[in-house]
Amino acid sequence: MLFDSHAHINNESYSDEERVGIIARIEASTLSFVMDVGFNIESSKQAIEDAAKKSWCYAAVGIHPNYAKDFRDEDIDILRELLNAPKVVALGEIGLDFYRDFSPRDMQRDALRMQLRLALETKMPVIIHERDSAGEMMSILKEEGAFSDERRKLFPENPETGTPDARVLLHCFSGSAEQALEYVGLGCTISIAGPVTYKDNKKTVRVASLVPLEHMLIETDAPYLTPEPFRGKRNEAVNVEYIARKVAEIKEISYEEVAAATLVNAKRFFGIEQ
Repeated sequence: MLFDSHAHINNESYSDEERVGIIARIEASTLSFVMDVGFNIESSKQAIEDAAKKSWCYAAVGIHPNYAKDFRDEDIDILRELLNAPKVVALGEIGLDFYRDFSPRDMQRDALRMQLRLALETKMPVIIHERDSAGEMMSILKEEGAFSDERRKLFPENPETGTPDARVLLHCFSGSAEQALEYVGLGCTISIAGPVTYKDNKKTVRVASLVPLEHMLIETDAPYLTPEPFRGKRNEAVNVEYIARKVAEIKEISYEEVAAATLVNAKRFFGIEQ
């Protein structure tokens, strides 16, 4: 019934025993699917292994901006090969993070541009990480053809709205509602994460209120961004339920409607037919 569109079962902080427990709780829950998202080459390979073992798990591969300092030209060839692995359905997460600046900004920009070009070449959906870089992110996406007619022709229109779909996902969206709606107008999908449940986060509540449900996914970004009422503890994919319930409260619709719609949206975005 639920699709956690962004989690890190592949996170290196988990022991083998902890990963077994996380998987057991997923399988005992109402989760139908979990997207295991890579953030460097090693975690991308782990995501592929996870997806091969579990029917409900799918993989995305990519290099996060925090790891851009380690990005090598040959990594593009490695990613190109990984994108051909079974159950890999997206390139990501990739992007810009000017909040932490764990990698020099020029290196972040270069890694992002090279991976966007790979996404266009391979016709893959893209998962974007953006933090404190909204204006530059929009410019780079436009410059690299993420919203071009060429790319949008690769994918069917959103059947719920009849609008173009560029298969670009703004994961854990933290910008303004105005920015979110601009992205939606360009054919993007907006993903809502745990911060929507935080009492002081009026900005994300407004985003969830104004972005049409047809253009929305939900996610945990586990083990990060734990929603209320578990804030302060390590996050898990099963907590996506609390994000769905908060979105339902904000939009004044049923939890079941949010769960069903975001499940359909995620399957369409990632091209999952089962």
